[in-house]
Amino acid sequence: MTNAIFVHHSDSTRYQFGDQHPFSPVRQTLTMDLLYAAGALQEEQTTSPSELADEALLSLVHRTDYIQAVQQLSLDNPAQETASAAGKYGLDTEDTPYFPGMHDAAATITAGSVYAAKLVMSGAATHAYHMAGGLHHAFPDRGAGFCVYNDAAVAIQYIRKTYGARVLYIDTDVHHGDGVQWSFYNDPDVCTYSIHETGKFLFPGTGFVHEKGTDAGFGSCFNVPMEPYTEDDSWLECFRSSIAKIAAAFKPDIIVSQHGCDAHAYDPLSHIHCSMRIYHEMPGIIHDLAHEHTEGRWMALGGGGYDWWRVVPRAWSLVWLTMTDHPIIEQLNRREEVPLPTAWLEKWSSASPEPLPSCWLDDLSQVLPIPRRAEIELKNRQTAAIAIQDL
Repeated sequence: MTNAIFVHHSDSTRYQFGDQHPFSPVRQTLTMDLLYAAGALQEEQTTSPSELADEALLSLVHRTDYIQAVQQLSLDNPAQETASAAGKYGLDTEDTPYFPGMHDAAATITAGSVYAAKLVMSGAATHAYHMAGGLHHAFPDRGAGFCVYNDAAVAIQYIRKTYGARVLYIDTDVHHGDGVQWSFYNDPDVCTYSIHETGKFLFPGTGFVHEKGTDAGFGSCFNVPMEPYTEDDSWLECFRSSIAKIAAAFKPDIIVSQHGCDAHAYDPLSHIHCSMRIYHEMPGIIHDLAHEHTEGRWMALGGGGYDWWRVVPRAWSLVWLTMTDHPIIEQLNRREEVPLPTAWLEKWSSASPEPLPSCWLDDLSQVLPIPRRAEIELKNRQTAAIAIQDL
């Protein structure tokens, strides 16, 4: 059995809202280049889906009229009537504007996530990583938050329909995983978990502890909203204590995780003050949970992350390094200072608007401490306790 497979299709980089948009496919290029430079990714470990997600697959989550609208808005020159209807489907905003080729690019990403799920559930791989996926804000009838098709929700629904497996979805993006949560809000066999900056101050304005599911799904939805300027220790304390109890209580057959890396202090779209340490430790925690509860079945996706140069390549690479038990992870676990590959730094330093970090983890002397640390930590601890008080 292959331990881990890296799923990537070059057409996923066509998912681009414009040169000035924060959701840039350059993140994929930088990350894969870093993994190759580190000797951590080999061509024989990679694969790609052979075709787009078709309408039948997309319809596992999305409404037919929405899929058809996305297809029509993907033309080079959509009809005026079609363009006028874009607002009805959330595709006329600054965050999520329609663009030529949108359907094919989004359907390619969805196909990759479903393919990763199939690899793991069929036993072809223990772990699978589809870095281009994780578009967790899309809804059945509209796009939102840079997301057109919700590949994570489609993949989870595919797992449910095809294998009847119980799915634990873990979302570590700084923005609440709303589209996935609401897709399975009444499903007792899909447990959704999201740790994120509180919706009191950040898009999408949801993800509070009282959101616990409805009908048969009540008790299978968990949210751990963190206060602004939360730092590493508090974030990791809340994540580790809550997700361990949830996994033990839910007893999943597979873990699907979303690894948005926008809770970093450098990220321009949030107010959390964490370092690369959380992106080293969280995949390790999830990895351990998979081997404890699901016989290792773990499928990971990318997501947000808007410091393209200093944060995303390292954070997303650390997921793959964890999946493959790479020696770099062993060194980081021993708290060694591990330098980034010289070749990668030399290749990209001139293009980066900020000096690139020299090591896999951050020099914390460059991250200023927060004055209200004790108060923030106490509030987060109380929130995490409330989130799982019914277990």
